[in-house]
Amino acid sequence: MNLQIEKLYRLSAKPSRKIIGLMSGTSLDGLDIALCEIRGSGKQTTLALERFVTIPYDDLFRSQIREIFAKRTIDQQALCGLHAHVGAVHAQLINMALATWGIAGETIDLIASHGQTVYHAPKRILDGSTSYPNSTLQIGDADHIARHTGIITLADFRQKHIAAGGEGAPLAAYGDYLLFADEVENRILLNIGGISNFTYIPCRNSENQAYATDLGPGNTLMNQFMKSALDQEMDEHGAEAARGTVDERLLQALLDDSFFSAAFPKTTGPEVFNLEYLARAQELSGTSDLRTADIMATLNQFSAVVMANGIKSQAEGLDHVAVYVSGGGLHNPVLMAALGALLPTISIQGFDVLGVDPDAKEACLFAVLANETVAGAAEHVTQIKDSPAVCMGKVSFPY
Repeated sequence: MNLQIEKLYRLSAKPSRKIIGLMSGTSLDGLDIALCEIRGSGKQTTLALERFVTIPYDDLFRSQIREIFAKRTIDQQALCGLHAHVGAVHAQLINMALATWGIAGETIDLIASHGQTVYHAPKRILDGSTSYPNSTLQIGDADHIARHTGIITLADFRQKHIAAGGEGAPLAAYGDYLLFADEVENRILLNIGGISNFTYIPCRNSENQAYATDLGPGNTLMNQFMKSALDQEMDEHGAEAARGTVDERLLQALLDDSFFSAAFPKTTGPEVFNLEYLARAQELSGTSDLRTADIMATLNQFSAVVMANGIKSQAEGLDHVAVYVSGGGLHNPVLMAALGALLPTISIQGFDVLGVDPDAKEACLFAVLANETVAGAAEHVTQIKDSPAVCMGKVSFPY
């Protein structure tokens, strides 16, 4: 037997596994690295976050990814090269984190790498000129990560979801369902990344099914506009939005899209919600001359309304509803205040209340997906609505 396969077999039988989860989102702020100890599998899964760090990307790395990110026409040589380069950079950052923590790579069982999404194309966004199925592409080759760290790596999780009939996103429902179901609360686990999404976890005695869905823009439009208008990566603490005034004409034009009336669950991405989307809304609403601060205030409110509308639709008719928030948007006080004002009767708290660092949550969930692939079973997630019961992730060996 191949010694690496034998090693994988042995670690699958261990009572617990140390797994590094990686997440690099559409905001391109950096690589989230979460070292988790995961015990058991299925509904007996428990997760302890032992270490966490976000290592920022440098400007050159961001600019290289932006050359191919969410664009229909790109340089194929750049895509090909970045697939390897992102993997090598992520490996380097993992090694840096382990060295800083004083942890030997030999003590880590697995790496679970999300990769870097460069295009997400569910059939709903295709223009009708092709008959392609749902598709998505994450780069950051796992063989490079495994080789340069010496650690077995699982990656490319979204392809199995698509192959089994899903849209490849959101995948949070799987880990959320296994870790965070409650006896009493109906939980809405809101993640405000570039795209906002939530997982609905019904209380344990409910007949409802869990599911995850995208809601629409979280930070992506705000970040793109800040970069374009002020050459800043984000609106730090919502400062620019706080200086502006929401323009109702632009807000209504932004909300006028068929995506928002589509049934849950659904997926989207910056391929839809981008600066071209904003420009069309400004043209239709006659608001092309707005101040930068007013546009930011309106984009901030747009994200808040989109999230609040989704939460309201799920919370209707339910008792004991609580919202727990993770992702970069949690650190934007203007956005969080707007969300709270739109949902005055619903409890909204940071994800740390549930014992997990809000910034680490997505990286932790990919560690859970890897754990299920090596030690769990597809039947553990059969109660997730409209999402295939599968184990996800391709395996890359270091040698």
